[in-house]
Amino acid sequence: MAFRTWGWISLLLPLTLVAQAAPVGAPLMGFSREKSAVELKLEEQFDRSLQPEELRTWMKRLSARPHHLGSAYDRANAEFARDLFKSWGYQAEIEEFQVLFPTPKTRLLELTAPTKFTARLSEPVLPEDATSAQTVEQLPTYNAYSIDGDVTGELVYVNYGVPRDYEVLAEHGIEVKGKIVIARYGGSWRGIKPKVAAEHGAIGCIIYSDPHEDGYFQGDVYPKGGWRNDSGAQRGSVADMPLFPGDPLTPGIGATKDAKRLDRKDAPTLTKIPVLPLSFSDALPLLQALGGPVAPANWRGSLPLTYHLGGGPAKVHLQVAFDWRLVPLYDVIAKLPGTERPDQWIIRGNHHDAWVNGASDPISGAVALLEEARAVSALAKSGWKPKRTLVYALWDGEEPGLLGSTEWVETHAALLDKHAAVYINSDSNARGFLNVGGSHTLEKFINEVGRDVPDPERGMSVLERAKALAIVQGTAEERREARERSDLRIDALGSGSDWTPFLQHLGVASLSLGFSGEGAASGSYHSIYDSFDHYTRFEDPDFAYGIALARTGGRTVLRLANAEVLPFEFTDFSDTIARYLKELDQLTDDLRDQTKEQNRQLQDRSLEAVRDPKEPYFPPKPQPAVPYLNMAPLQNALSRLQESARSYDKAMATLVAQDKLTTPGGTLDNVLLRTERVMTHPQGLPRRPWFKHQIYAPGFYTGYGVKTLPAVREAIEERNWTEATAEIDRTAGVLNQLATEIDRATALLKS
Repeated sequence: MAFRTWGWISLLLPLTLVAQAAPVGAPLMGFSREKSAVELKLEEQFDRSLQPEELRTWMKRLSARPHHLGSAYDRANAEFARDLFKSWGYQAEIEEFQVLFPTPKTRLLELTAPTKFTARLSEPVLPEDATSAQTVEQLPTYNAYSIDGDVTGELVYVNYGVPRDYEVLAEHGIEVKGKIVIARYGGSWRGIKPKVAAEHGAIGCIIYSDPHEDGYFQGDVYPKGGWRNDSGAQRGSVADMPLFPGDPLTPGIGATKDAKRLDRKDAPTLTKIPVLPLSFSDALPLLQALGGPVAPANWRGSLPLTYHLGGGPAKVHLQVAFDWRLVPLYDVIAKLPGTERPDQWIIRGNHHDAWVNGASDPISGAVALLEEARAVSALAKSGWKPKRTLVYALWDGEEPGLLGSTEWVETHAALLDKHAAVYINSDSNARGFLNVGGSHTLEKFINEVGRDVPDPERGMSVLERAKALAIVQGTAEERREARERSDLRIDALGSGSDWTPFLQHLGVASLSLGFSGEGAASGSYHSIYDSFDHYTRFEDPDFAYGIALARTGGRTVLRLANAEVLPFEFTDFSDTIARYLKELDQLTDDLRDQTKEQNRQLQDRSLEAVRDPKEPYFPPKPQPAVPYLNMAPLQNALSRLQESARSYDKAMATLVAQDKLTTPGGTLDNVLLRTERVMTHPQGLPRRPWFKHQIYAPGFYTGYGVKTLPAVREAIEERNWTEATAEIDRTAGVLNQLATEIDRATALLKS
C-alpha cells in the first residue's frame, strides 16, 4: 500500500482516552434522523449475512494456481467471479483489453571477478507450502518492463537507490557511470531505483531483498515463521509509473483491440537499463566481493558481512531478455442499478491478478469484497434497493502497473466524469489495524464509518483502536490530535493501487481501506510463498479481519448509496490544506538552512584539503541561495477556502438540526461530486500531464509515496524557483475554484 498505515499496538487503552462517539441521537452524515435509523437497521441485517467460511472457500479456489495477467487461471478466476456476481443478481460482465505484458525468456546473473558465482534465481519448493511446487505455471523472478539487456560492469552498492543516496556516493568520490548498481528493496518504490540509476549513467540495476526489511531481522522466516526466507525474491513492475500507469503503449487512451499504440522503442515508461531482482542468498556473494569504502551506518542491512560501496573489485554480468507480447486483460464489472439517482455511481474495487498465487496480494482483499457484495445482494433480494447505482469491480493487471483500472477509466472517462461519485478501493488485508487513505472531503465520513465497525479482537471499534495506536506510537503531534481532535486524520494517497486513475486522473473522490499490522504479509510479498498455506498460518487464520473489511467496505458503500445528500465535508479538508501549506513553508526554510550549512561545510573542507592534500576530497558544487517565495496567493486561497467550508458546514448543521435534510438532494449531489473534479487541472502536473490532481500525486522520485500540493512541492525540492512561483499561482487558482464550488453547494442548502 502506498499510504502510511496507522500501525499496530499490543495493548488496550482505556476507552476514555480514545473513544469520541457521536452525540447521542445524532443522525448519520447525509441522512435525516428517520433515515439514519433505517440505515442502521439495514447495516445490522447486512452484518448478519457475513460468513467467514465463504472467504476461506473463495481464497482457496482463487489462489489454487498461479494467476498472473494473461494466464489461463487469470481468465478462469475472472469468469468465476463474474458468475458469482450474476448468481447474486448483479448485471455482470467481463470487459477485455489488450495490453503489453513481457515475460522472461533469459535471466542470467554472474559474478565474474574477483571470484566466480552464478545466481540461482529460483525459489525452492517447500513441503509445508502445497502450491510452491507449481513450477510450470509460476512466473520466474523478474522485473516487468525492464528492457532487454546484456551488460557487464563493476558493481556499486547504492543503498536504496534513491536520489539522496547518489549524493552520498559522490561525497565518497564514487560514480556509477558505466557500472551496474545493486540496491536493496525499501526506501522507495522499486521502479525508482533503475530510473535514478540510469539518470546517473549506470548500465544495469540489481534489486535484492535484504533480511533487514522483511527477513530474519524481523522474525522467523518461512516456513517456521512468516518472514521472507533466504531464497524468497520479490517480483514486481519497474515501469516509470510516476509518468503514467496503465498499458505502456496506450497512454491516456483505453487499450482496446483497435487502439493506436506506440512503438515499444518510444514507450516512455519502460526502463532505460536492464533490471533483475534477487533473493538475499543470491545477493550475498556479490556484496561480499565488493571493496571500496565501508558503507555509512544507515546503509547497512542485516547480512553477515561488512557492507562496502564498491566500484570494484566485484564485476558482474547481467543478461535479461523478454517475450514482448500483447495479452488479454479481464476486468470483472458488476452493477446494481440505483432507484432514485441511478446516474450517480458508487464504485467499489479490488484487483484479482497476482504475480503467482497471491493469497494475500490481492485475494485477501478480493474475497472480502466478494462477501460484501454477496451480503449487499441479500439485502436487495429482501426488498431493499440502493438509491444510487453500485458498481463492483475486480480489476486485472494491477500488479504490472494498474493496467485494468487505468484502461477501464481511460476508456470510459467521459461516462465516469458524468456519473462517478466516489471510488472505494481495497487490496491486501490481514490482522491488525484499520488503514485509511483518501480524499479529505471524506475524512469525517469514514471516521464515522470506523466508529461503527467493531474490532474482532479488542472489544472496541476499529476507529478507537486506530486512535489508541496513534496515542501509543505516534509523534507528539499525532498523540495530541488523537486525544483532542474529533476525527483521526486519514492519509493522503500517492499510488500503488487502483484508486490512482479515479482520483489522480479523473478527480473522483476516493478512499482506500484495509487492515494490517499483525500479520507477516511482507515476508511473502510477490513470491511463490504468497499462498493459502502462508496466509492461513500467519496473516488472518480465521478471516476475522476479512469480515472486518467487509463490514467497513459494506457500510461505506451502503451509506454512500443510500444517503439523502452525499456526505462530503470541507472543514477537515481545509484544515489538511493548511497543514500542507505549513509543510511547504517548512520545506523552504529547511532547504535554505541546509544550503547555508552545506556551503559552509564545503568551504571548511576545501580549506582543510588545501592544508592536507594527501587526503582525497571530491567537493560538490556550492548550491545557490534559496530565495524567499511569495506564498500569499496560496494563503489567500486557503483563507477563502476555510470560510467557504465553514459556511457549508453551518448551513448543513442548520438543516440537520431542523431535521430538514430530505431526499431532493440530487442537484446538490451533482455539485458535491464536482468538488473533487475542480481539484484537477487539464494540463496536469509539470512533465507528467496524465496526473491532473493538484492536491495529491505520487512523487516523481517516490513512486508510491504521496506528494501533496505536488506541483509546488516538487518544484521547491528541485530548486526550480521560476516553476515554483508559477505553480503557486496555478494551485491557488484551483483552491479558489474549489471554494466557488463549495459556495454553490452552500447556496443550494440554504435554498
